[in-house]
Amino acid sequence: MRAKRYKAWIAGATLVALAACDAAGPPPAERPVARPPGGAPAPDPGPSYESSALASYYERIERNLLSRGLLRTDGGGPDTPYTDTDLLRNFERIVFFDEYAPGGGYRPSSGRAGALRKWQGPVRVGIEFGASVPRDQQVRDRNSITVYVNRLAQAARHPIRAGARDPNFHVLVMAEDDRAEGLARIREMVPDIDPATMGIFRSMPRSIHCLVVAFSGKSDPHVYTRAIAWIRAEHPDLMRSSCVHEELAQGLGLADDSPAARPSIFNDDDEFAWLTTHDEELLRLLYSPDLKPGMTPDEARPILRRLLDEWQAGPV
Repeated sequence: MRAKRYKAWIAGATLVALAACDAAGPPPAERPVARPPGGAPAPDPGPSYESSALASYYERIERNLLSRGLLRTDGGGPDTPYTDTDLLRNFERIVFFDEYAPGGGYRPSSGRAGALRKWQGPVRVGIEFGASVPRDQQVRDRNSITVYVNRLAQAARHPIRAGARDPNFHVLVMAEDDRAEGLARIREMVPDIDPATMGIFRSMPRSIHCLVVAFSGKSDPHVYTRAIAWIRAEHPDLMRSSCVHEELAQGLGLADDSPAARPSIFNDDDEFAWLTTHDEELLRLLYSPDLKPGMTPDEARPILRRLLDEWQAGPV
């Protein structure tokens, strides 16, 4: 599993989960609605206290980050140069390591390198919203997620598309008031999901801003075949889109963070809110056909060096 103060990640033998980092979160809010005389449905009472409190909390966090010049959306520039050596170092740290122990929930990992993990087949992204998410927010989020999915496909040079009828990468935008609904959907999508993984979705501390769990196939634990991303609807727009950018990219195989990665969203410093040019190069490397699922860092390193040398030589 991997985590950062803003977002986090969890890994298991047959699954990988990403999340974000406080105390145990509040239980799902039940909002009983009294019916007026005559049996007509009562008006929607609006968000619960728990959901409203989360929205206020995340608004304060976003204001604080922006006041310090963080959550940049420019993708990096002259102030954030990087070299092929930087890319190689950052790739190894972000792809081959996890912050949390496989199958251990939020227990820190041993710090040992693992093997390369990614999707082999097409990634079909489905987008769902909880019943409490306002309609105008649903429209904005659906459009922005679709645009971002197209960008991921171009960067990775891998078939990734949104709006598929039979999705295998599920993006759930849920408020605290939708938690029971979201948990029911997860059980439908993964009927044999284990209790530990279900618990990750059920009990999210408020510091876990968003998470993604990527499941591998039974025949190869290094090949992803399904993923579920949970995005908190209470986030203000920029932080919500930041969650989308990081969790969807991590669900493709960019699993960990590195304090040395810059310009990058895979860094706990929250300098960047959106995928950067550096991160696009990491995706392009990861989805090179020459890099196979299950490779170790030692096996991948000469291939990575050759790919970077070829790219320096000219357009591919």
